[in-house]
Amino acid sequence: MTLHVELEAVTARIRAASAESRGRYLDLIARERDSGVDRPRLGCANLAHGYAGTDEQRDAMRFGGAMNIGIVTAYNDMLSAHATYYRYPEQIKIWAREFGVTAQVAGGVPAMCDGVTQGYPGMELSLFSRDTIALSTAVALSHGMFEGALLLGICDKIVPGLLIGALRFGHLPMVMVPGGPMRHGLPNKEKAAVRERFAEGKATAEELLDAEIAAYHGKGTCTFYGTANSNQMMMEVMGLHVPGAAFANPQTKLRQELTREAVRRVAGLGAKGDDYRPLGLCVDERAIVNAAVVLLATGGSTNHLIHLPAIARAAGVAIDWEDFDRLSKVVPLLARVYPNGSADVNAFEDAGGPPFVIRELLSGGLLHRDILTIADGDLGAYTRKPVIESDALAWPELPAESGDSTIVRTLADPFSPEGGFRILAGNLGRACIKVSAVERDRWTIEAPARVFHDQISVQEAFKRGELDRDVVVVVRYQGPRANGMPELHKLTPPLGVLQNRGFRVALVTDGRMSGASGKVPCAIHTSPEALGGGPLGKVIDGDIVRVCAVEGVLEALVPADEWAARPFAPAPVAADGTGRELFAMLRNHCDEAERGASAMLAEAGL
Repeated sequence: MTLHVELEAVTARIRAASAESRGRYLDLIARERDSGVDRPRLGCANLAHGYAGTDEQRDAMRFGGAMNIGIVTAYNDMLSAHATYYRYPEQIKIWAREFGVTAQVAGGVPAMCDGVTQGYPGMELSLFSRDTIALSTAVALSHGMFEGALLLGICDKIVPGLLIGALRFGHLPMVMVPGGPMRHGLPNKEKAAVRERFAEGKATAEELLDAEIAAYHGKGTCTFYGTANSNQMMMEVMGLHVPGAAFANPQTKLRQELTREAVRRVAGLGAKGDDYRPLGLCVDERAIVNAAVVLLATGGSTNHLIHLPAIARAAGVAIDWEDFDRLSKVVPLLARVYPNGSADVNAFEDAGGPPFVIRELLSGGLLHRDILTIADGDLGAYTRKPVIESDALAWPELPAESGDSTIVRTLADPFSPEGGFRILAGNLGRACIKVSAVERDRWTIEAPARVFHDQISVQEAFKRGELDRDVVVVVRYQGPRANGMPELHKLTPPLGVLQNRGFRVALVTDGRMSGASGKVPCAIHTSPEALGGGPLGKVIDGDIVRVCAVEGVLEALVPADEWAARPFAPAPVAADGTGRELFAMLRNHCDEAERGASAMLAEAGL
């Protein structure tokens, strides 16, 4: 299938913008492969330290000359998605020996749960935990003891952080190893209804807790299509998973065999073999474009409008929101998974899941088939779903039709002819909006502003009835430099209730809403942020604000001379406690959301 003309044009734009930086990156990984730190160059004392902790593998590592695989793990047993990794290292070591190689845990990375920290001070560490994870990954791989790596991580900042760090060791082959989603719990729509009733005072805290526990009930990722599961969709279409690994449930034979296959694949991709596939060559501009396309086609998390540019930068690739916007106009919406529909990711997987979506997009020339993947083949390998047949992995062809057309559809019958993303711009700055779950008659909201500096104040105003009207809620000083750009999920229930009451409501913020963005139009990631002179700092209560996803407009309808003369509101003092003061350096040196909101990448000149 010939590439779609716009996909080809966007890829060419990215390739041209990246020519210098990608060239530097490819030079880096070539140097690291040929003359960087690795086991043959380590001294005897250095090697002895590296072998000392692994008696059972020492002789094989010392004399065999076979690959040694580094395991970088995000295991902890507080976070349901990563609790699944508890036994993985010992299993991987056994499987490694089966394939004639060895494996060691190179290091651990932090994995925080946004679901636990939502609305509390810890959430202000969340975005910058990604840079911390990248740095931890670099530390783990810095020893020169490994000829390949397995990256064990799933959730919001963990996968981007692992990739950013790993890409600086891009001469090594690496495979992402997911753990899968928890099984069906309380349907997401029912959970959201209880949250809205609680926001109105119609449900007790005990009822709300019962509903939340029924929804988040076991090991694995949360079952809604938020950032964690969008991560898994991206890894599939970038060719960094074993094909079809994204949504097999934990603690199943299929999940175990997919992990075993990840060990087999990385063992065969080393520089000494005849099928060398280093991570840095797998992640190129085509793979990055594929990730953007599949996010749009499935209504994925808006967090990746920050994370994907950061991942790309780590590989010398430059992508911005203009590229997303152009792609969104030609990429159809093929999936409806909560919050863009009622189904969870288990139902999405049963209906066809990532292989179905990838096959459909390939058939329309909307993905790059010819990327370098970790699979035995190009992206076509990712159009088949793994199963266990005769006690072994197999990948049969998918049926031609969707298993449930209310969840996933063919290219010929999409939910929408366009993706779910728009850029907004005007005198309030530049923002993005996810519209895949927003009814078309709410793509334009024009109403008086009510201005807040935190989401708790919004909740209190809602409870007092002060927002029972058409309103554009402006929540500012929530950007990366101000307070680490927390997600503002606490706003979703009250804004949803207001919309249910018939009011025309929108949110404008320099903060984040992430993959849980739903039916209320939200202009998010507004840049430049309010701290430091961004125009959101000029808005006052009563200003008429226009949010229009149809025309791509975000503006305060204030006369130009008055707007120019208006002073900026004082910024709140940065809060301390809960470790927030330790992240001051990352806040102070962070760049804009559209570039990835990273101090680490900015200071590295990437």
